Amino acid sequence: MDNKLSDSEQYVWDFIQENIQTIPNYSIVKLSELANVSTATIVRTMKKKGYEGFTAFKHHLKEMSYKDINFSALDKVDQGIRTAILKNEQEVARTINMIEIGNIEDAIQRIKAAKRVIIFARGFSEMTAQEMMVKFQLTGKYCELHADPEIIKTMSKKLTKDDVVIFISLNGETKELVTAAKNCYQLEIGTILLTASRHSSLINLIEIPFVGFKSEGSFFPDYEVRSRLPLAILARVLLDSYALRVGEN
Repeated sequence: MDNKLSDSEQYVWDFIQENIQTIPNYSIVKLSELANVSTATIVRTMKKKGYEGFTAFKHHLKEMSYKDINFSALDKVDQGIRTAILKNEQEVARTINMIEIGNIEDAIQRIKAAKRVIIFARGFSEMTAQEMMVKFQLTGKYCELHADPEIIKTMSKKLTKDDVVIFISLNGETKELVTAAKNCYQLEIGTILLTASRHSSLINLIEIPFVGFKSEGSFFPDYEVRSRLPLAILARVLLDSYALRVGEN
């Protein structure tokens, strides 16, 4: 069975992710009306995503929302702490729900076949990139990280088809990463992206994208230090999946 989503099914899945908090309250008919698609399209989408149907998917959402958080304990703390905890819980749960399972398999195969894994990242995303580099090296995979903007642009012109490049960018608009992605695209280099932006310059140039959920607003509004938690979750899932697959061989 082909689990690749059609355009209409991808639209439904995107609509669900963008309205994930209210989805458990909808019937399949209500969702059909709101998304302006047929109930059959919703059912096909759910089945391709591994669920028996829309009701099973709603049960899954409710389990994800309440399984790990002790809400009775949260009632005892002030609103600020409660908000901070739930903001992070939301980013984790929604990021996991947004992962395209097929992309994990594609990325693992790309990484296994490559002689080198090259990671490009800037700013606070470098922390996630550093952890990825070390863990790839621990599995025996050659991996190097580049964070300097000029080196990124230069290095991206010298890659071969034996390389795979992992881009890490929260918003997908970092100039030197976009330039590097264009170079990779022209050279037909395999590329993987970890991001929290579904619509960006970078995602349009990448072969295998992983998109996480980024909550609105920041607790540090005077600084550009938005949470990289979605990127860390995506990296963890990819690394763990790769390590498990390598360990099976």
